[in-house]
Amino acid sequence: MKPLFLIAFLMFAGHVMSQTNWVQIDNQYGGLPASFHVYKSTDKIDGKPNVMYYAIADLNDPRLKFSSDTSKGRRLTPAQYYEKNPDAVLIVNACFFSFATNENLNLVVKDGEVVSRDPGRLEAKGADSGKYIYPFIGTFGITRSGKPDIAWVSTATGSRKVFASQTPVNYILTPEKELKRRFLLKKEGRHFSRWKVQTALGGGPVLVQNGEVKVTNNEERKFTGKAIADRHPRTAVGYTKDNKVIVFVCEGRSETAAGLTLTEVANFMKELGCVEALNWDGGGSTCMLINGKEVNTPSSNGIQRPVPSVFVIGRK
Repeated sequence: MKPLFLIAFLMFAGHVMSQTNWVQIDNQYGGLPASFHVYKSTDKIDGKPNVMYYAIADLNDPRLKFSSDTSKGRRLTPAQYYEKNPDAVLIVNACFFSFATNENLNLVVKDGEVVSRDPGRLEAKGADSGKYIYPFIGTFGITRSGKPDIAWVSTATGSRKVFASQTPVNYILTPEKELKRRFLLKKEGRHFSRWKVQTALGGGPVLVQNGEVKVTNNEERKFTGKAIADRHPRTAVGYTKDNKVIVFVCEGRSETAAGLTLTEVANFMKELGCVEALNWDGGGSTCMLINGKEVNTPSSNGIQRPVPSVFVIGRK
């Protein structure tokens, strides 16, 4: 039995330790800044077809600007956002949103100002009916000093200030209709502080923390049941220890691409060297443009879905 066990172990270890084959495809998108690159992989995942891309940009490059853009009261396609931002090197969908109201369901900070906040509370159901759920949602931000960060935020206080925790925070279940400030204090076991960000876009769940895969799906009350293991087109963002921002997208729901689970995306972000990484809205919303050119094929018959917020990397 020992030789068979050893062979099986080595095969498993080889699978886990194998690195993804990424091909640089900068030349497909015209002139790009020297600190900006695009990569593609079609490696199969668990024997399933797969198409995925990532772009990497240097936050220390003074010629680049990292920002957000929104469309108040309506939704725009990524191509329409590019018309608004013709100097954009990259545009990608970001926050979750309401189809009914066209509003973002996550925090958005643009040029240091809060332009959108999450709804704050959810109505509990079942045995908890009559109570409210206050989740703290994973959010990607860039501080005023130009440092990237991913944190769990609270924006439901009615203030224009943003408070964030650098460690995962479990949602709060309470009959109170407003989240009192006392819930954010250290004596309650939570460590929130003012989050001074210039740019921020929420989503969730967080995928990577301290360089390790740790998906805070349950803490953030994101995807119920076994949905975390479903395969879909995905959008994710992360950053490396040397201040490189990585934006990841994968295709799905097609014969050429099965899509990825959240855990698989988390593993890829870790493999790419992310210290922290975050999931953004995926599915039919997933769409990345480089120099205005579509990178991935959207899953809705190749048609770009209008969205109310995008992450933008532009030329200064």
